Amino acid sequence: MIILQEQDQIWLNEVIGKLAHKMSWVSEKSKHKIPYTTIDGTHDNRITDNPNGTVTNGINWWTNGFWGGMMWLMFHETGIESYKEIANFSEDALDECFREYYGLHHDVGFMWLPTSVVNYKVSGNPKSRKRAMHAANLLAGRFNLAGGFIRAWNADEASDTRGWAIVDCLMNLPLLYWATEESDDPRFMHIAMKHADTALEAFIRPDGSVHHIVEFDPFHGGIVKTYGGQGYEDGSSWTRGQTWALYGFMISYLHTGKKAYLHAAKRVAHYFMANIPDNGIIPIDFRQPKEPAYEDSTAAAIAACGLIEIAKVVDPYEKDVYLHTALKLLKKLDENRCDWTTGSDCILINGSSAYHNNDKHSAIIYGDYYFMEAVFKLKGNDLNVW
Repeated sequence: MIILQEQDQIWLNEVIGKLAHKMSWVSEKSKHKIPYTTIDGTHDNRITDNPNGTVTNGINWWTNGFWGGMMWLMFHETGIESYKEIANFSEDALDECFREYYGLHHDVGFMWLPTSVVNYKVSGNPKSRKRAMHAANLLAGRFNLAGGFIRAWNADEASDTRGWAIVDCLMNLPLLYWATEESDDPRFMHIAMKHADTALEAFIRPDGSVHHIVEFDPFHGGIVKTYGGQGYEDGSSWTRGQTWALYGFMISYLHTGKKAYLHAAKRVAHYFMANIPDNGIIPIDFRQPKEPAYEDSTAAAIAACGLIEIAKVVDPYEKDVYLHTALKLLKKLDENRCDWTTGSDCILINGSSAYHNNDKHSAIIYGDYYFMEAVFKLKGNDLNVW
């Protein structure tokens, strides 16, 4: 249970009020969209932009569950039916992914946990259960028995990714945990835990930092190579990767009770907290050059979610360090990296998908989602999406 000091509670209430106001008009404006970013302040639409399902940045894009997730968070908070209706529209649109099939990948958890799993939990919709179980089976089908990992991405002309696993996938594992809880079939949890165990050994470095990509021998197992991926370079410290590990291992602990996952989440959290710059702005990579000062606001929001969850379960003498850091990150975002105006559909600014991509310092939908999720966690009104 999270108990806030009076001044923190006042701040939280103010932020929830700003969220409610912003989403009241943004949701209506974007009700027939699945947005990823904003263009000149207006949400794009992954339903109609690049509509061919085989195009990875169209309807199959990995972030396409977050808008529906935001709508469910707002419905849970307010009870306003329009949020539920928009969430249902978003979920229905994702059926095209199943029909196309070829664009699907390891991130089906990100797509159907905040949409179908939540819908089923809230409303008992049997269609949502069917969609979520289908997605869980697709994710389980990516498991490589020799290496003990869930394969990332699909075939690519430029590279052989058969042995690739990425730290992000820890956040997809809750789909498998849910599938076991829902079906009473242990194979889903076995796969999830085996992947998490492999990640414990292969992704976390001795100092608590993590690799983004690890390549295994897909035929015999064993680590072949590591890659910098979306960070600055191999051996560097991509901050959003740190947060996927921090939050992802914590979620695995919550589903399984395995202490090693909690210890892993804390190790990564300590590394992350020790490297937060004095100004509280999270860079894209903790080991990037000081200039240009590229940042990623989404990493701060995701880290806050994981830190709050750690604070809920550790001993009282420990929890303050995690909770205070989460509050520091969220307050900095609210004060300096949130657009509360009517001039833009996004909430968070200065998100960055990767160090070497061109779309640095832009709006990214999962930044908005995780900021919202963290705020509701502090209130004690979490929907337990993961």
